[in-house]
Amino acid sequence: MLDVRRLVLLRDLDVHGTVTAVAELHGVTPSAVSQQLRLLEEETRTRLLERTGRSIRLTAAGRRLAEDTENVLTALEQAQNRLHTGTGRPVGPLHFACFPSALTPLAAPLCDALENVHRDLSLHITEAEPETAVRLLLQRHIDIALVYRYTNLATPPHPGVETHTLRTDPLVAVLRGDHPAVHPEGSPVELRELANTPWITAPPQTACGDAVLQACRSAGFTPQVRHTCTDFSAMIALAASGGHTVLVPRMATAHLPPALSVRPVTDRTLARTIETAVRHGTANEPAIAACLTALHALNPDSPADTTNTPRGSAGNQD
Repeated sequence: MLDVRRLVLLRDLDVHGTVTAVAELHGVTPSAVSQQLRLLEEETRTRLLERTGRSIRLTAAGRRLAEDTENVLTALEQAQNRLHTGTGRPVGPLHFACFPSALTPLAAPLCDALENVHRDLSLHITEAEPETAVRLLLQRHIDIALVYRYTNLATPPHPGVETHTLRTDPLVAVLRGDHPAVHPEGSPVELRELANTPWITAPPQTACGDAVLQACRSAGFTPQVRHTCTDFSAMIALAASGGHTVLVPRMATAHLPPALSVRPVTDRTLARTIETAVRHGTANEPAIAACLTALHALNPDSPADTTNTPRGSAGNQD
């Protein structure tokens, strides 16, 4: 019988590419990971790894075993879930990851909604950006996650998880009331109207930063970035004090200083899609099903059937 913990290390090496990365994920030393992988090769009596100098990669047999490992983990989880499914009652701790700007509008009311109805269910919330949340999900450290994708970016699907669209969160312009682009009739702002103003954006190579940059370039200009930061509330505070342009998800604009106004933009494709993510085969586990039901009840306009089964890879950088 193969050691499941060693199989998980092999699977993680296939996903993350280096022994050092796997060691960091599991909080152990690289030498400990290497030792366990050597023992796995002895158990299987198969060459699973190719070592060239300081680099390492999986052989064809190693890749097949890594793929089969995900099936093994899913089967084990389904077996465990069936033990609880018969009771039909959500019980025990439920670990939930949520990106920063959704904590107040989504996670906080979810906590109340769940625990008021299901007294034996205890929700534990972890703040995490989507890439981290998916990693925690696959490592079985959490049970469900809220993730997002910006619609104007070619973001690859999250690996090994089942996602359901919860809502669309459009990006909006946050501007001082005296900004020339703030039209009296409240009509949407065209991005090119903001071309000659200083901007505040998320840093490059963050999802929001890249989405805003791409949208501006599609509108025919590169934004004049004065400040960069990852916290939406800090962006808004800087916009209030300096009159700079900010383009952020509407969800992040619940509490604005009086000097600022929110205006929609004419580019209706500029938005992020918010999704729930669970491991394959776990959506019907009572605690997870109760959480998904509560989330959709809090978002009554969420699509009824938008299940994705992706195969690819995935401060406040949301």
